[in-house]
Amino acid sequence: MRDKTQANSVGPGDGLVRTGAIVFFVGAVATLVTVAPLFLGTDPFPSIAYAVCMLMGVGFLIAGAGVLRGIAVQRRQAKSAAT
Repeated sequence: MRDKTQANSVGPGDGLVRTGAIVFFVGAVATLVTVAPLFLGTDPFPSIAYAVCMLMGVGFLIAGAGVLRGIAVQRRQAKSAAT
């Protein structure tokens, strides 16, 4: 079954993984920007900036959901091929 899959094909859950990676990256940049004033001795950012940092965890969860979705589809395909 795997030999028929194209190398550049998009599997189930790949979109969630990509979206999760982008959201995680935005959260990581927000974390760096939010922490920078602490090291530079300037005024800290408002509380909303710290809330944007939570996107790292949200992105991680979205990407994890994409991985689990891909696993579930592959298990179903393997199960149907075995019977």
